[in-house]
Amino acid sequence: MELDKILAISKKPGLFKLITQSRGGFIAESLIDQKRLSVSISNNVSVLSEIAIYTLNEELPLKDVFLKIFEKEKGQDTSTSPKASKDDLEAYFFSVLPNYDEDRVYPSDIKKVLNWYNLLNKHKLLDFKTEASSTEEEE
Repeated sequence: MELDKILAISKKPGLFKLITQSRGGFIAESLIDQKRLSVSISNNVSVLSEIAIYTLNEELPLKDVFLKIFEKEKGQDTSTSPKASKDDLEAYFFSVLPNYDEDRVYPSDIKKVLNWYNLLNKHKLLDFKTEASSTEEEE
């Protein structure tokens, strides 16, 4: 899974795959409807590989959070809807990541993580089995 090619663009729904760089920014393709758009450098863009979730001990990379959800759900979509109530979202996230920092991780953040996980899972961009086997081969 290459989260360094997956982008979250503020004020745009869903996630985007980086296609190529352009003169004033880059071209990205929506994972929702496969439409391409030009994104200028002035837009607020986050690369998923650089996002982390606050825990009581450290910041856990988003990739590791996705792995925990993937293991809990056995490769399926999340059992709790991203549109669930605040209490349901927090209970679900607590079951996935028991030591997440409740003061710094808001329900809106949990909703985004679940939406992103489901979207990446739908497009088969969460391939943890391949990474685990390649890590074992290296050892």
